[in-house]
Amino acid sequence: MPKHSKRFKEAQKTVDKTKLYTLEEAIKVLKSVAPAKFDESVEIHMRLGIDPKQSDQQIRPTISLPHGSGKVVRVAAFVDSANETAAKEAGADIIGTEEYIEKLVQKGEINFDVAVAVPSMMPKLAKAARILGPRGLMPNPKTDTVGTNIEKMIKEQKAGKVSFKNDATANIHMTVAKISFDEAKLLDNIKTAIEAIKKAKPSKSKGIFIKSATLTSTMGPAIKLDLSSL
Repeated sequence: MPKHSKRFKEAQKTVDKTKLYTLEEAIKVLKSVAPAKFDESVEIHMRLGIDPKQSDQQIRPTISLPHGSGKVVRVAAFVDSANETAAKEAGADIIGTEEYIEKLVQKGEINFDVAVAVPSMMPKLAKAARILGPRGLMPNPKTDTVGTNIEKMIKEQKAGKVSFKNDATANIHMTVAKISFDEAKLLDNIKTAIEAIKKAKPSKSKGIFIKSATLTSTMGPAIKLDLSSL
């Protein structure tokens, strides 16, 4: 059994485990009990009424958080020579040339958080799929990380555009902000994330879609949400 810090135990006492909090209430509690000394991430976790074994019930929304995630995102742009300048000017941290791909395959070192690519680079990037795929870093048109407008993709990722997907147990875990955000910004970001999940409900999913939801910070206790308030 994991041991919790004194700060966590004190924070846990503040949260009523039997209560379902409205989103507004949960945010106030969250702000008051975040136990760590660093700027914790704010996370929402949902249990969904889907069958994760069915390919037509997978959830993978892409959203732009109105106030960003608060995280500094390192973007690798896999581009051909015609797009290198545009990628650099848009703020790409790494320019993924063919030479870079070769080094990536050989060494397996990843120094970025998200990758975008122009279509012409995808066949060349395929050799790195075994490295990027398991980490969820392979560019994909479904997550708006493959396209001809490299500048737009880079700027969107830098501004807080993120994608989420369900795990093998039908749960989805989303980092939506930093605890240092004020309550209004937290509310905007969380509502945007929740609406994106609702809109992503597969047509084959029947019954209750969102079965439970909790809000928490990186080191804080879980706060159960009242689904009727979402």
